[in-house]
Amino acid sequence: MQAQVYKIHSDFYYVKNSKHEEFVCKLRDVLKKQKTQIIVGDFVELSDDNNFISKLIKRENFLNRPKASNIDCVLIVCSLDEPKLDHIQLNRYLTYLKYLNINCAICFNKEDLIQDLNKEKEDIKKIYEPLGYKTFFISAKNKLDLEELTKYIQNKTIALCGMSGVGKSTLLNSLNPNFEIKTGEVSQKTKRGTHTTRHCEIIDFDNFKIIDTPGFSCLKFDFILPNDLINLFDDLNIYAKNCKYTNCLHNAKEEGVCSVVDNLDKINNYRYESYLCFLEEAKEYKEKISKRSIKEEGFTKTTGSRNAVKISKRKRMSSRNTQKQNIREDNV
Repeated sequence: MQAQVYKIHSDFYYVKNSKHEEFVCKLRDVLKKQKTQIIVGDFVELSDDNNFISKLIKRENFLNRPKASNIDCVLIVCSLDEPKLDHIQLNRYLTYLKYLNINCAICFNKEDLIQDLNKEKEDIKKIYEPLGYKTFFISAKNKLDLEELTKYIQNKTIALCGMSGVGKSTLLNSLNPNFEIKTGEVSQKTKRGTHTTRHCEIIDFDNFKIIDTPGFSCLKFDFILPNDLINLFDDLNIYAKNCKYTNCLHNAKEEGVCSVVDNLDKINNYRYESYLCFLEEAKEYKEKISKRSIKEEGFTKTTGSRNAVKISKRKRMSSRNTQKQNIREDNV
């Protein structure tokens, strides 16, 4: 029987089949030995007694931070105030999801705290809608303007993503008050939210599913080379293609030869500032890998058409000829 993983707690996997029947399972030992990682959103096959997960079905996509799979769309939730809208953090999410090739939309919460809401909406839409992102403005606390968002997520599996305190749990409660999910207040001292969601979990609605994820802010671009970063910024890349040098990193020092720098008046400041911030992280990553002078030893080797476990160099026994040679030298 096939089922989907809804929640993971310790070594127990909570799964539901197509009839919404729930089972609590553990992993087969063979999956543990193969180091198969099962995450929320995975479709799996169960054993005949429905007590074990016996196979992982191929994923459509995979979100690593936080871990979730088989997502139709990631909904990035931001707050317009308390805490203030952080464009660099928003662009961090957008850039990361573009790298993973996962569709996403942006939900701007707490519109009730903004005095000139129409101007705020206009300014934000000018930045993100030309990039192809669907934007929603709501007040989850007051249950305002939820109709368009609810219509958009029909028949989809949505992953909620965003910083702590932006109102993800409040949004879930607004979509279905019966959940009564715990929410937290924004700290008056730090103006930052506190973690209320502790783990990923699929929450079932009538016509859609939402994967609630913990807030996180430690995402860094420590996995991409500097020259590849520009490909994740469509609004900068249209000018980068006209740079005189193929290895140009498009920073302000390259004025006169860089098409991006020469067209900064046409690029949003938050977007360019975000690019430069992520570029520094990518440079650190490049420097780190360039200092690796010792080649990492693989754990497997290929013999013909077979893959076999490779013995570590430190544990590998010397050849007989080498052993005989050492004996001769010792006897001299």
